[in-house]
This record gives sequence, structure tokens and C-alpha cells, in this order.
Amino acid sequence: MLGVHGELTVVDDLPGAFARTVIEAWQARTGELFHFALCGGSTAGPCYERLAAESENVIDWLSVDVYWGDERCVPGDDPDSNQHLGRQALLERVGGANAVYPMSCDEGPDAYALRLGEVGKLDVIHLGMGPDGHTASLFPGSEALDADPGQLVARNVDPSGRNKLPRMTLTFSAIARARLVVFTVAGAAKRDTLRAVIDGADLPAGRVTADRVVWLVDRDAAPA
Repeated sequence: MLGVHGELTVVDDLPGAFARTVIEAWQARTGELFHFALCGGSTAGPCYERLAAESENVIDWLSVDVYWGDERCVPGDDPDSNQHLGRQALLERVGGANAVYPMSCDEGPDAYALRLGEVGKLDVIHLGMGPDGHTASLFPGSEALDADPGQLVARNVDPSGRNKLPRMTLTFSAIARARLVVFTVAGAAKRDTLRAVIDGADLPAGRVTADRVVWLVDRDAAPA
């Protein structure tokens, strides 16, 4: 048990464990389409590259609709964009998907929330965790932490100023609608924060709920 919610597994091959988890979720899907939300960050790229490699001849990507859990307010082809990372590390390697729904700060949160409302449950949401305990773009002390329960997407900023760009993010309510949330956490810089989450600290990552929450953690990030 991890903090209040979740299952924690320490793994030697984090990208491989992530790929296997997503493939298993796709194989166990209950609907015709599989709804999969991507994230950004340094851990996500290797995870998506491995998923692309290991899903060949396994996942039918024409059955997959792709979303994002958060996005920086930059153009989609900007290197800082989560969309850019997802396309480069995953979608271009698998040849695309049935449909791709990038977040756009220009369109605003309401348009994205409308699409999510039509979908209902997402099958998998991939999340990371920052050294400050943020996940998606839900930063400690930020306004989006207290979004109305009916609000699925919010604009948000990091009040600490460490993350300079304004963002769009899924809210806790939107994440809670997932069948499976998969956290991937890597590196010694995350170890103390992960220990705090395990111990029940009130950090954004520790507040995530869903039908099932799985934490895949490499040995450097794993608390002793």
C-alpha cells in the first residue's frame, strides 16, 4: 500500500514494466476503443519508446484514442510540449492511432472537458511525479488542487515559480475516472518525496485516486 491509495512495485527495468502494464490493460479492455492519456517529463520518453517497440504486432493502435493529462501553454511542435514528446517517442513510432486529442491552451479547458465527458472513463492515465510532489500539472499550493468536483480540466500555474510556463491539466476528479492510473517514478531526486507520499503526506501525487493506481518505481527512487 502506498500512502492512502495505490500499489507500489520496485522494478529494475522501468520502461519495460510500463510497457507491459499498458499492453496488459489493452488486452483486458472492455470496449472497442482504448482511451489512453499520456504525460510529459524525462521518464515518459523512454517509457513510450519501449511501449512502441514492445507493442508491435500486439496492440492494434487503430483501436487506441490518445489524450494528454496535462500540457504546457506552448505550440504543439515546441520541444517543451508534452504533445511533441508523445508524438516523437510513441505515435510516430507506431504509425499513429485511431484518434489523437492534444490539449490546447488556445481552445481552453472547456473544450477538452467536453471531449472527456463524452468518453466517460479513460482506460489508462500515465502520470509522473516531480520532486515537489506534483503530478500532471497539479502543483503544491496551486488553485487547481481545489477545483470543483464537476470540473475535469483546469488552467494552472506553479505558485512556487519553479515551473515557469502556464499549464492545462486534468483535475483530480478527471483522473479519478480512470480505470487504471500508472505512475512511473525514477531517480534518487524523487526518493524523499516518494517516502513522504508513502507516509501519507498531503502532496498532490498522494491525492490521486482511480479504479486502480499502480506505482512503478526504479531502485534509485525507492525509499530504503
